[in-house]
Amino acid sequence: MASSTYPNYDILIIGSGAAGLMTALHLADYANIAILTKSRLKEGSTAYAQGGISAVLDKEDSLQSHIKDTLDAGAGLCHKKIVKKVVAEGKSCIDQLIQQGVKFSQTQDGKHYHLTREGGHSHRRVIHAADATGNAVETTLAEQVKQHPNITIYSHHLAIDLITKKTKQTQKTKQSKQCLGAYVFNNPQQKVFVIPAKFTILATGGASKVYLYTSNPDVSTGDGIAMAWRAGCRVANMEFIQFHPTCLYHPEARSFLISEAVRGEGGKLILPNGQRFMPRFDPRAELAPRDIVARAIDHEMKRLGIESVYLDISHESDRLIRTHFPTIYSRCLDFGMDITKEPIPVVPAAHYTCGGVMTDKHAKTDIKNLYAIGETAFTGLHGANRMASNSLLECLAFAKFASDNIKKNLDKVTSPSKLPIWDESQVTDSDEEVVVAHNWEELRRFMWDYVGIVRTNKRLARAKRRCDVLQQEIYEYYGHFRVSHDLLELRNLVTVADLIIQSALRRHHSVGLHYTLDDKGKKDPLYHQNTILLPNSL
Repeated sequence: MASSTYPNYDILIIGSGAAGLMTALHLADYANIAILTKSRLKEGSTAYAQGGISAVLDKEDSLQSHIKDTLDAGAGLCHKKIVKKVVAEGKSCIDQLIQQGVKFSQTQDGKHYHLTREGGHSHRRVIHAADATGNAVETTLAEQVKQHPNITIYSHHLAIDLITKKTKQTQKTKQSKQCLGAYVFNNPQQKVFVIPAKFTILATGGASKVYLYTSNPDVSTGDGIAMAWRAGCRVANMEFIQFHPTCLYHPEARSFLISEAVRGEGGKLILPNGQRFMPRFDPRAELAPRDIVARAIDHEMKRLGIESVYLDISHESDRLIRTHFPTIYSRCLDFGMDITKEPIPVVPAAHYTCGGVMTDKHAKTDIKNLYAIGETAFTGLHGANRMASNSLLECLAFAKFASDNIKKNLDKVTSPSKLPIWDESQVTDSDEEVVVAHNWEELRRFMWDYVGIVRTNKRLARAKRRCDVLQQEIYEYYGHFRVSHDLLELRNLVTVADLIIQSALRRHHSVGLHYTLDDKGKKDPLYHQNTILLPNSL
């Protein structure tokens, strides 16, 4: 397997969701751009997002209300300045998408865009394209990207590691490293290449595939977080993994998501006997933030020994259900369920990584010329719990913040040259691929069992011991055999699993998405502080 170098680019964007594509479109008229996607262009979490994008678009709503709701959902750990900055960008982000051609749902009279309400929101402020908003956004942006002459798309390419060099620290910055591009695995050719770039942007999404059950696509293996950590970036708040309360429970459904908007439009959570249970857990009932709803469902399932609870919207009109939720209606019908007449069996599943690579207000990381955007990043917006539909808003807002900053510095950075090629002189072809499959399964299962919705010190310590053993096995395997797609993803997964466990072990009180039965409350030195992990290599 030979190693060589791709063309030199001004900007390398790793990831092709809303964050990566919108950043590319902001910069394409000013720079030569490469977009790396490890599957096809439109395969990522954005395409699977159903609910919508939160923004203040109604005269009855206000920026102050959106800010307050976000801070409340984040349980005191949001960075207020970042929340204000992102919320203020909401309408502009939506206007940009409309200009790009995204067709959002309108009211019946066709005079206004239809806004729905989701958990944690005090107003209707979620603009959507029926129940397939992410797909509408991703498809529209992807078509724009494919048509731009300054953008090159590399499909089925997986970044292995960032290429960095040491630099001198200045009074203005603590950055002691500079990013020069990345080593990339070309899956169709089974070869490793170097892609040099002035600027590199991590937009690789989250890490929910580290859990056995997840609403995310197979590509969500925490690649950007793991690469940034290995390169020397700080990560923060990895203990805050959001479990979506309502994924379709069916053996053939592969954790199909049932949008939060179903509850926003009147859906009720019920037990097998038809009894509602959410009012017992929170006065907001079904519209409580996701962490509360997920824990309530988990509690009822364990209390009663049942495999799922049910989400019932059949009391609403057939027209409302089919108009607002055509994808969900059709998908459930495929499995023999008519949601206009019967409730939907649902269970929680890992959904969103609230922590990630630490960035500033421009999306800059600890490494010079390296940026992180979207679910990969920890910006301070989400705190201990992301409010529904703030995720796509964050992607779009920080795409603008990052691109504005890069434009100012584009001419100040010289193109990297003579980067070290990938060295595989000491490795051979693997004769034990079963090790990868076995470790993949074991990792995801113990993360689900021990580092899930409800945690204890004993469970976390058990997970840490197993993770340490797996890390040693995987790193040893990685050091002896040629890389493969599955091995690279497993290496990243075990890294982010360890980061999640480390973060959870350090927080000894329950807050937001981190719920421990060994709660020490205000005795915990991390009480109302973010959990920041420092890499050894920084």
